[in-house]
Amino acid sequence: FPELLSNPKLVLVQGALNVVMKQNVTLSCLSESGSPPVRYTLFRHNQQVSALNSSHSTPALFTLTISSASDVGEYKCKAEYNISSGGKYSNSLNFTLIEPISKPVLSSPTSETKKGQNVTLSCLSENGSLPITYQFFKGKQNISPQKTMQKREAAVIFLFIDSLSDFGTYKCKANNSFPNNTKYSNGFNFTLAEERSHSQPLIISLGLILLLLIIGFALAIPFFIIPLYKASE
Repeated sequence: FPELLSNPKLVLVQGALNVVMKQNVTLSCLSESGSPPVRYTLFRHNQQVSALNSSHSTPALFTLTISSASDVGEYKCKAEYNISSGGKYSNSLNFTLIEPISKPVLSSPTSETKKGQNVTLSCLSENGSLPITYQFFKGKQNISPQKTMQKREAAVIFLFIDSLSDFGTYKCKANNSFPNNTKYSNGFNFTLAEERSHSQPLIISLGLILLLLIIGFALAIPFFIIPLYKASE
């Protein structure tokens, strides 16, 4: 009688559990105790993917190509003798598809500011696998520590506009676990708001009073000045 099979071990021997599209991965399945030949079957979400017969005490190797989102998820393998109706199942391995991030968008509630004012900058990539790490720059100078966002929400920094040197082009960059996929945002510039002097309201008020006097004088000409002129002739 064949030796009792042990639960096989499913091991990733090539690739990674975080996979990108078109990536190849290789899985090894082996029962450490058992008498060959042994039939090994690989399952994804309880659906058979492939099957191999091993006539020696060597692992069955399954090579897969991740070609769509349906190729990721939970994998298990089953070991059984051809003459038996039962079988033993392995541990599971879970593959996760990682996607490249989109170009982040840098924005602010206001683009016009003045010295002595607090402002905010927000950076967000609409697409790409989480988590996403953001960093902010002014010109080529880094102005913030890295901010890693576990949710699809913007990274935000607060700035204090202290001098004219704080005006300039701001940018942010974003990256995730997808290889070689750092993206930079659009440039964002704050503009200096015109500061109105305290005398401006007074000047405007005096101008309005003068205008009203001129209009009043023009209206008075046909009713008062012309009759007085005619009466004096």
